[in-house]
Amino acid sequence: MPGKQLKILLAGCGDIGQRLGENLALQHECFGLRRDIKKISGPIIPLQANLTDRPQILSILNQEFDVIVATLTPDEFTELGYRRAYIDTASSLAEVLKITPKMPRLVIWVSSTGVCGENHKWVDEDSPTDPNTFSGNALLKAEQIISDLPCDTCVVRFSGIYGNTRKGILKSVLKGVGRPKLPLQWSNRIHFDDCVGTLKHLIERHASGFSLESIYIATDCEPVTQHELRKWISAQLKITLTEQPSGGPIRRRLSNKRLLDSGYVFKFPTFREGYKSLIADIIKNSPK
Repeated sequence: MPGKQLKILLAGCGDIGQRLGENLALQHECFGLRRDIKKISGPIIPLQANLTDRPQILSILNQEFDVIVATLTPDEFTELGYRRAYIDTASSLAEVLKITPKMPRLVIWVSSTGVCGENHKWVDEDSPTDPNTFSGNALLKAEQIISDLPCDTCVVRFSGIYGNTRKGILKSVLKGVGRPKLPLQWSNRIHFDDCVGTLKHLIERHASGFSLESIYIATDCEPVTQHELRKWISAQLKITLTEQPSGGPIRRRLSNKRLLDSGYVFKFPTFREGYKSLIADIIKNSPK
């Protein structure tokens, strides 16, 4: 990696942004932007602002950042919540960036594989997007706004994130909830640490002079059905499951070939490695 220090703005700066900043701050100057700066800690320099407040954002972006990484989270799971978090924020950021004295070298926008449709057995970055939810539609619109910026941009679509505080399936299995073998319900997952690792990898690759693709799907190397995933976890924990139907078939399996081709090496290449570490913590902390 080149020795030049980058000035990096982590917009949103939730748990992924915080961890990313802690990693990058060993070599670069990292700023965390959010409304509640009490949640920003460690070596990250806090900046307080509302990302949809254009005068506030203009004042901050006038500080001339080399890289902006946007990791946003809606306040509520509603159409309005997603519009505010993604469409309104992307529009505000795009408008302000176009009048700042110096454009960043790179803007990375974190999105979700929720923008992908369910009409394909395998999905990659070139597959048609056909979201059928308000969340997917908002995410896709925001992606399009960011992609039109007059600087290098990169959209990263994360699949189902687990690890750190995200333990929904693990908690469900601990309650004995299984899923039937049929209809097939594919689960595409990525560990929290690989989310952070992917973003760090792309920043470093760009800084080293490599061109980034406009979109990357960030998911691990082995899609798994909900039935098999829960069966495997329950076997490690010696828990008996009761199968409970949940929704219809999910045919979509996601390919991470483009990310692998960029040189990224997964810390947790499959659900087995990722959940094994979480299960080890559960066993360690269980009453003797």
